Amino acid sequence: MNQPTNADTATRAGSLQTGPVCCNLQTACKLESSENNDLCQFAVCRDQIADTPCKLTRNPATAQVSDRFPVCTQTPSPYGREEPQGVALHPGEKGGLASACMTVLCLDLGTKTGWALRSSDALITSGTVEFKHDRYQGGGMRFLRFKHWLDRMLTTVSQIDAIYFEEVRRHLGVDAAHAYGGFLAHLSAWCEQHDIAYEGVPVGTIKRHVTGKGNAGKAKVIQAVRQRGHHPADDNEADALALLHWVIDTRLVGVA
Repeated sequence: MNQPTNADTATRAGSLQTGPVCCNLQTACKLESSENNDLCQFAVCRDQIADTPCKLTRNPATAQVSDRFPVCTQTPSPYGREEPQGVALHPGEKGGLASACMTVLCLDLGTKTGWALRSSDALITSGTVEFKHDRYQGGGMRFLRFKHWLDRMLTTVSQIDAIYFEEVRRHLGVDAAHAYGGFLAHLSAWCEQHDIAYEGVPVGTIKRHVTGKGNAGKAKVIQAVRQRGHHPADDNEADALALLHWVIDTRLVGVA
C-alpha cells in the first residue's frame, strides 16, 4: 500500500472550506493551519460556536400602540354587559370629557338605518337612509353604498368627532344578524380609517334612559322622543334620536 505523501496531505488540507467547524468532540482539538493560511485554528467546540462571527441578529417583535388617538371600540358582547364601557373622546384628548364643540353622529344600524347628528353648534338633524339591495345586485353592494353614505356625511359636516351606534344583541332572524354584522364591520373599519372614535351602546341602556324602562316598545320610544321636541318618521329615526340624547346627557356632560 502506498503511503500518503506530504504533497497529498497539503492538497487535501487546501481543499477544506474556511470558517468555523464544529468537531463534536468532548476533548479539545486543534487544526493546523496550511501554508496558505486557509484554515482557522479553534479550541474546543463551544469556543468555536461562541467565537464565530456568524450570529443571527435579534429583531424582537414589539407591540406598537398609537398614542395619537385614544381607541374606544365597542362591539356586541355575548356576556350580558349592560352599561357601555369606555368613553368616546375627541382625537388628541386623553382622559377628558367630551367638549361642547364636538360633532356626534348616532346610528341605528340596519337595512333602513336611522341617523341623528349633533353638529358643533349644538344643532340636531336626523333622518333615515335605506340600503336595500335587489336580485340584480351583489350582496356587498348595500355595504358599499353605506360606506359612500358615510363619506358624503363626513364631507357635508367637514368633521365627525365620534360615532355612537345601537348595540343589538338579539335579532329576529339569521339574515338580520348577518346584515347587522356587515354594517357594524364596515362602520368600525371606516372609523378606524378616518381616526374617528366609535362606541356601541346597548339597546336596553338607551330605552331606559329615554323611557325609564329597559324593555320599552317602539311606540314608547317614539313617544319619548317626541316629548323631547323631535318628529321622527319611524322607529329607526326615533332610536337614533334616543341614542343621541343618551350621548348628550352622559357623554357631553354640561352641554345643552
